[in-house]
Amino acid sequence: MKLPATLLLGLGLALSGCFAAREARIESDYSYTGNFRRYRTYEFVTGQGLASDTSKMGEVLRDAIRTRMRVQGYKPARNRPDLLVMFRLFEGDMAFRGYAQDDLTHWLTSGMVEDEETPKEVRQGYQPVRMVLAEGTLLVTLIDNRTNRAVWNGYASGVTVPPGPQGELVLRRSVRSIFDQYHVFTEGYLEGTNQ
Repeated sequence: MKLPATLLLGLGLALSGCFAAREARIESDYSYTGNFRRYRTYEFVTGQGLASDTSKMGEVLRDAIRTRMRVQGYKPARNRPDLLVMFRLFEGDMAFRGYAQDDLTHWLTSGMVEDEETPKEVRQGYQPVRMVLAEGTLLVTLIDNRTNRAVWNGYASGVTVPPGPQGELVLRRSVRSIFDQYHVFTEGYLEGTNQ
């Protein structure tokens, strides 16, 4: 039985996408000082690297992140956004320091937010974890614009980005997998009261 060439090509692309996504390691960590319930708006950090990159890959990443932020109720804002979004794609293996923490949802349901006034004996301690992230790591960082501190990092390692449309698909899936770790919707969004 002969299979049409387009069916074989489609099956090959689908399988290669599954293999690329399956091998990726998805992790995230967060700051105990992040006031996640307060955030409503975002803007991308401008500067050097992919953040200022107008290449196809940079645009695909920004579009995928915009889509996910919109799905979670965040609105873009050029003036005084609550969150600044930064992303970077690293080539090669890299040493990375993450943190052993409860799931972000668990932290949010506790209702706690740490600040300068939080007594030391009540503060959560950070337990650093050294990791070696495999070839190709996509890192997305959310920064509190008011404090200028990173409040959440999501990363996918082992991301191999082939050229062309398959590469775009891998990047979009990686962003989706990363944001699956960020279980924060803007207040009132799920109830339809967030305007």
